[in-house]
Amino acid sequence: MTDESALSGKTCVPCQGGIPRLGFEEALEMAETVAGWDLNDDATRIARTYAFDEFAEAQAFATAVGDLCEEEFHHADITYGWGYCRVEFHTHKIRGLHENDFVMAAKTNSLFKG
Repeated sequence: MTDESALSGKTCVPCQGGIPRLGFEEALEMAETVAGWDLNDDATRIARTYAFDEFAEAQAFATAVGDLCEEEFHHADITYGWGYCRVEFHTHKIRGLHENDFVMAAKTNSLFKG
């Protein structure tokens, strides 16, 4: 099993599609390596909601996650408001999860100072 620090040291590999998404068991195993992330019921997405004391902190975190996504060319769905920022990953081209999603989850965790 890969650990979170090993995942955060990786770089996303561009997904061209045509590859299988992770199966439920494999996605569940990988989800257990990234602290605080939840796997949805059909194992096609992972998400985490981060807590903040102020709106500005949540907004700054959302911006930092967006910048990370641009650097890695792997984009999240991000929502934020007063006291929270929710980040969700999945690989659009395969309509499910790929190792890249867990790499990004680990990298996002490393941005969080909470």
